[in-house]
Amino acid sequence: QVQLVESGGGLVQPGGSLRLSCAASRSIFSIYAMGWYRQAQGKQRELVADISSGGSTNYGDSVKGRFTISRDNAKKTVYLQMNSLKPEDTAVYYCKVIATMGVYWGQGTQVTVSS
Repeated sequence: QVQLVESGGGLVQPGGSLRLSCAASRSIFSIYAMGWYRQAQGKQRELVADISSGGSTNYGDSVKGRFTISRDNAKKTVYLQMNSLKPEDTAVYYCKVIATMGVYWGQGTQVTVSS
């Protein structure tokens, strides 16, 4: 049973933009935090951004000022707007949801920034 459905990854040129979405299934409720992590080839998974149920946000240093995280609680969906993309943003991006029932991870979506 797929719990989190991610979309929006792809290939983009440097300086371009992408918007990622992650929707949680109806079986997941009482969601606390939602967020995005990424893992580049040969590197550890790192925080990109997260957002609490109250809307407080936290960003990784490398994406501050370029990426914006938001969420729609009614739709149980978290978004990541990525602007001014750089080649070093290339990675698999994973959605993470923390709820009363536990912690859930998405399957990952590839983002490639290349000319």
